[in-house]
Amino acid sequence: MRIKESLGYIITNTGRKITQHLTQRFQKYGITSEQWGVLQTLTEEDGITQAELSRRTEKDPTNVTRILDQLERKEWIRREANQGDRRSFLIYVTESGRSISQKLLPVELEFTQSYLKDFTEEELAVLRRAFEKINEQL
Repeated sequence: MRIKESLGYIITNTGRKITQHLTQRFQKYGITSEQWGVLQTLTEEDGITQAELSRRTEKDPTNVTRILDQLERKEWIRREANQGDRRSFLIYVTESGRSISQKLLPVELEFTQSYLKDFTEEELAVLRRAFEKINEQL
């Protein structure tokens, strides 16, 4: 089998392209797609620990630390001492963080619609179920 026929290669290559194109669209806002994903997750529910954020985003804790450092430098999040566990911090989104995250929602939606426009609702449902199954197996 040739590499470009490998389903793993196809999924990885497609994910990389989506990330690159979305990051290009976000560039003028000073944020990467990876940073936005973490920020958006926090926007949905903040006041959580980094460990919980890592679990929710399915990202390595070291990677999440790096992203949070970047978001904190941009003043889009803040860390506060966790009164329940002195070894951890609770992470909160600032008003400017909420603002940028909400501003990027339509950018992400428009981009996603641009590459899914030729899919029927049934095809999209099958695609979602297929990726959910793959994720469950992993």
